[in-house]
Amino acid sequence: MTLRRYLQLDVFADRPGAGNPLAVVLDAQGLDDARMQAIARWTRLPETTFVFPPTQPGAAYCVRMFSPRREVPFAGHPSVGTAHVVLDAGLAELVDGQIVQEGATGTLPLSVEGSGTTRTIAVRTPRARVVEVAETGDARLAAALAALEPGALPTALMDGGRRWWLAEVASESALRDATPDWDAIAHLAETTETMGLCAFARADAGRDYDLVVRAFVGAPARFEDAASGAANATLAAWLKHNDALPGTGGRYTVSQGREVGFDARLQLRVDADGEVWSGGQVCNVVRGTLDWA
Repeated sequence: MTLRRYLQLDVFADRPGAGNPLAVVLDAQGLDDARMQAIARWTRLPETTFVFPPTQPGAAYCVRMFSPRREVPFAGHPSVGTAHVVLDAGLAELVDGQIVQEGATGTLPLSVEGSGTTRTIAVRTPRARVVEVAETGDARLAAALAALEPGALPTALMDGGRRWWLAEVASESALRDATPDWDAIAHLAETTETMGLCAFARADAGRDYDLVVRAFVGAPARFEDAASGAANATLAAWLKHNDALPGTGGRYTVSQGREVGFDARLQLRVDADGEVWSGGQVCNVVRGTLDWA
């Protein structure tokens, strides 16, 4: 019998039930690819992460991330949630307010601000690049965008480790009330080899957030993401590229997930070097052990 420490969390949330769920397996030594994939399929959560000792100089730990279908090279909410667990378990200590994660995309720093229940953790995401800017009326996008009243910026394809089409919508209400055409979004994702469509809008006046985001994943499964750190980081890079960042001083807050029963808050920051940091608060929901040989 092999017992491994196991936690389930809500990431980008100030309370259980508001954020993006994540499972974290500590003490993952001895698990091979097939067993990690089997565990991730069993949890049925968006991602499950597995923590190993680091192999790279300066890294505090090594993480592998799995969706129920496949291994994921990088994602934002698993990075933030895993760092939260590692710190709480005493497996790493902060150095100048940061820890370093080792993963499939290399080593990435995470910054930590505050403490206790209000602590926020943000990962410096891989650099995103503009793949193309779509022309108005692009036939590939017409059906997927038909339900969305366009905003100021053109629709663009960005690559930040995962490729997303980014589309600005004219208003918060227009985005929140939109009904996605899942057949069109799946077709767009499959034919352009992307995750799907990430739509965003400026928040109405008086909100406690600056942007509203809805991320429609078209392939390999069809679902609306409750809170995507990686998609939002890619969006932040696109906004920076257009000198269109909201908020002040390169910092802003995103509301995501209400349309699918959540209420996440993501904290985005673009630093002086143009690096994007994606993060927020994390809540513990389940603590226990996993009995998996």
